[in-house]
Amino acid sequence: MRLAFLGVCLVLIGLNLRTVFSSFAAILSEVRADAGLPDWAVTALTTVPATLLGIFAPLAPVLARRFGAERVLFGAMVVLTAGLLIRPTELGTLGHLPLLLFGTALCGAAIALCNVILPTVVKRDFQHRLGLMGGLYTTAICASAALGAGFTYPLFELSGQWTTALIFWAVPAAVVVLLFAPLAFSAPHHRESVDAEGANVWRSPVAWQVTLFMVLQAMSSFSVFAWLAPVLRERGIDGGAAGVMVSVSILLQMLGSLIAPALAAKFWDQRVINMVLALMTGSGFALSILGPIGGIWAWIALLGLGQGALTAVALTMIMLRTRDQHTAARLSGMMQGVGYGVGSVGTLMVSWTHQLTGAFTLAGWVFLGISLAGAVFGYLAGRRRFVE
Repeated sequence: MRLAFLGVCLVLIGLNLRTVFSSFAAILSEVRADAGLPDWAVTALTTVPATLLGIFAPLAPVLARRFGAERVLFGAMVVLTAGLLIRPTELGTLGHLPLLLFGTALCGAAIALCNVILPTVVKRDFQHRLGLMGGLYTTAICASAALGAGFTYPLFELSGQWTTALIFWAVPAAVVVLLFAPLAFSAPHHRESVDAEGANVWRSPVAWQVTLFMVLQAMSSFSVFAWLAPVLRERGIDGGAAGVMVSVSILLQMLGSLIAPALAAKFWDQRVINMVLALMTGSGFALSILGPIGGIWAWIALLGLGQGALTAVALTMIMLRTRDQHTAARLSGMMQGVGYGVGSVGTLMVSWTHQLTGAFTLAGWVFLGISLAGAVFGYLAGRRRFVE
């Protein structure tokens, strides 16, 4: 019973790990106009969360060793809730920008810890159901992005306030805090899952191949979370319709992320699936920017299925390329630390190219190149080898 409840809680945590990205993107135009955000602030607010995922990821195994994985997850959810509450708050004459930045930074730090610890807990407690649990929690992460993208703009229209639309997302995070608290404080301290055993991942070619695959996946994923809605709106689609399109894309991500881990785990190796998914994701995003507007639903579908499955398979590599939970914890910290830290450059590239050219066209070509590189490292990471 406790294991089942833990599994439910892990899925519920996953349901809160992307709303900070997609909710802000859904009403970026309204926030920018009302709060008077300069270009540098928009760049920071779309990049800082992903950058902090990389900065704080290496701390997760250290904190888990000191306090226990469940307690760190609980603490991270408390910080995430606080960040979501602080983010839309106005700070007197200084306006919204200071707390918008601070709250967003808190959210990024909290999500970083959850990102690293979730797969290691799955590796530790669900060894007999890796494909199933990997699919469920990565699907929950995709669903989190879909919820933020699909409901934030309607909340803004209903309330007339972008601050209300953003602060709403603290509610589901707070609910998870209340549900998870008894389990977190009664959990035994699984010190062995984050102990000093395991391979030295920083010297492993396999670990670096998986990590670089993660870098390129993260570049695409966080760029889509931050910029797909603005791309669609710049192409003449209104805010409500753009939100629906992003939500449909992310719902398809959920389908891809639910199926992909179990499918990948059944293959002898993952070279083909990694390459195909990398190319699907990059071409779907590029066509959303460059392709005929009449085919936008096709591009959105291609992007959604590819990105959801690609994200899930990249995270599943943690479990498929390690022989034990110790190495899994180390690889998770490495690939997510480097992956998200360097991967956040993707959102910067979109912002910079848009500011430089006044359009998203150049970003579309850039992401075609990223998808080709992702296919190369997906091939290398997909070979049936282990981090030793």
